[in-house]
Amino acid sequence: MSLIRLDKYLADMQVGTRSEVKKLIRAGKVQLNGHICKNPDEKFDPEQSEVVADHVPVGYAAHEYFMLNKPRGCVSATEDSRYPTVLDYITDHKRKDLFPVGRLDLDTEGLLLITNDGALAHDLLSPSKHIPKTYEAMIDGIVTAADVELFAKGMDIGEKKPTKPAKLVVLKANVISHIQITICEGKFHQIKRMFEAVGKPVLELKRLSMGTLMLDEDLAPGEYRSLTDNEIYDLRHRKLDANSESC
Repeated sequence: MSLIRLDKYLADMQVGTRSEVKKLIRAGKVQLNGHICKNPDEKFDPEQSEVVADHVPVGYAAHEYFMLNKPRGCVSATEDSRYPTVLDYITDHKRKDLFPVGRLDLDTEGLLLITNDGALAHDLLSPSKHIPKTYEAMIDGIVTAADVELFAKGMDIGEKKPTKPAKLVVLKANVISHIQITICEGKFHQIKRMFEAVGKPVLELKRLSMGTLMLDEDLAPGEYRSLTDNEIYDLRHRKLDANSESC
């Protein structure tokens, strides 16, 4: 692990802004390995050191991973001038460099991974990895067996290439149909465009899973929790579950 400046470390761990933590350090309220350190420029190895700021231990977190049940009405971004962002819901965190992995539309809810692990995010979003994503949706119209076959073959949604095969499961076919769909790519508004192509608009859309990560049913919209060690391990090693068979 490379060395890091004390003021940057405290700022990264959300103790305060860079100017605030410098004042804290110079006031003698920060201990490094049991000794008061008044030098904001002091460099140390955060994985081998103990830091206490104003009597509170400040543990090091290289990466953080959160599962958010994204509600409607917020955007999958780090900042926005019109709408709340998904990061506004993550209040108990140490890192200030968190970001959402992928996007869910403003009116889409469900599973969203929030992290600062860029390598994992790249793996999960890379088209070459074929990471499956499963959604449930309410559709305006009767979804038929012919639709299931069409989605399984891949379909034209107005781009150079058709979509990759998608696994469509009809849970209830009626004037308003209830479905689940698993896709292995992430084209812009893909699911909405696929159903528009068959003349059946999406009324509600919710993401249930991404790779091995499943939405925790105990999380209400707007709630979140940290990922477990097993969930992080499975995501990193891309141990795909039964839902990924279509990919």
